Amino acid sequence: MKRKIVFLLLNLFICCNLANAQESNKSELHQRAESIDSKKNVGSARSMYIHAFNDYVNKGQVAQAVECAIKATGLYYKDNFWKEAFDLLRRVDQVILSSPLNEAGRAAQFYQVNKERLQMYIKLRKPESAKNLLAMLETLSVRSGDESIKNDLLYTKAIYYYTFGMNAKGNEVFKEMASKLTALKEYDKVDEVYQTLIANGRKSNNASMVAQSYSSYIAWKDSVNAKKAADEVGALKQQIADNEASIAEKDSSLSTRRYVIVGLSILAVALAAALAVGAFILLRFILLTRKQKKTIQLANESNALKAKFISNISGQLAPTFKKLDNRIPEVKALLDFSDHIQTLSDLENKPAEDIEYQEIKIQQFCEELADQIKNKVKKGVNVTVTTPKMSASINREYVSHILLHLLNNAAQYTPEGGTVALEFKKRGPHSHQFMVSDTGEGIPEEKREDVFKPFLEIRDLTEGDGLGLPICKQMALKMNGDLEIDSQYTKGTRFVLELKN
Repeated sequence: MKRKIVFLLLNLFICCNLANAQESNKSELHQRAESIDSKKNVGSARSMYIHAFNDYVNKGQVAQAVECAIKATGLYYKDNFWKEAFDLLRRVDQVILSSPLNEAGRAAQFYQVNKERLQMYIKLRKPESAKNLLAMLETLSVRSGDESIKNDLLYTKAIYYYTFGMNAKGNEVFKEMASKLTALKEYDKVDEVYQTLIANGRKSNNASMVAQSYSSYIAWKDSVNAKKAADEVGALKQQIADNEASIAEKDSSLSTRRYVIVGLSILAVALAAALAVGAFILLRFILLTRKQKKTIQLANESNALKAKFISNISGQLAPTFKKLDNRIPEVKALLDFSDHIQTLSDLENKPAEDIEYQEIKIQQFCEELADQIKNKVKKGVNVTVTTPKMSASINREYVSHILLHLLNNAAQYTPEGGTVALEFKKRGPHSHQFMVSDTGEGIPEEKREDVFKPFLEIRDLTEGDGLGLPICKQMALKMNGDLEIDSQYTKGTRFVLELKN
């Protein structure tokens, strides 16, 4: 028994030394980069990874340099610094080309770099560029001769096909990938592809695809859990068999052998009980998950039917309303309300990918909008425009609609002698803001969150239907931006339209 304890301690000592040796293979800069919380300090983590990359390049450690550069690249485009991300990867290409690696080694490193490029094109929704990179990755995986890279390529292909809606090809690759990776026990990658497939179904409002994918996912998850349980039981049986063989071979004392067997039996019973409890908990979790899946599916279907119902009502009433005399305030209010409902419904159903952008001269654009409300302001109200002489890529239709609505509201609520201001500011390489402010009474703080929500209260439609700001908010979201009230502004009201590209 003493010899076994000594042997166990020796094994633990060796394992600890091996773990320390593996950690020591990373440079100090690399370890410092990994210690920074990249969710809270993106810039600091990115800068440290770049320092580690340069250090590895100077030392000729290509694989470690590539690893750090890829981490830094991900942190660049996390902040939408796409140009900087692509520039860094081009520099990595030069490092690999000038390295002493053989052809297989270079192919393996180029595979990692181009895989990161592919991830970027997928996020940028550029299917043709992503397709070309996927073909390049296939060539590199063959040249590398690395089986793990070939398996990773299957996973990457599945993500690509499902992301761009090529579900038939995705299913074909997915079956091969799931079979190989499940056999290799790389369950996380298979799980991630399932999640991507479910997310794409939700994004495209395809309830059938979501339900089918989720059912397949649950079945696969159950199968994997069963395999894990079987592996644990098999490992336990092997452990018991090995210990019994060791006892029979090394221990001459019958009493010692009995004590060990009794101890192992107790351990086996305890582990079996633990497995039984775990299986019970897992079964409950599966049942609850399936129940929640049905609830979510019913809720999504209900919301879709409600939206379609409201849109249909608006469409059916419109021809009747248009036969009425729109000079009557109540009739005009009903017509406007019907149009606003239809607009809101169309916006909710329109994919963000269909939004088109064009380069606009900001100063001229803003001055034209301001001119349209100068005859609507009260006496003595000053309308100002503050913009730099530059161009920006925007959707002219949506931005014009939002700013004109905000300017008209400002003109309505700004008293005599007040000010209505339209400003534009660039906030970063890929973000900018339009701001509309006035010196009116302002919106009470307790009502600021509700102004962007439609149908919250019953209104006299001749005094406005309250859908103007919700429509503007929805347009901003479709442009990958947002519309908010500036809580720091105290001289009246300031709306901030923030856009990213």
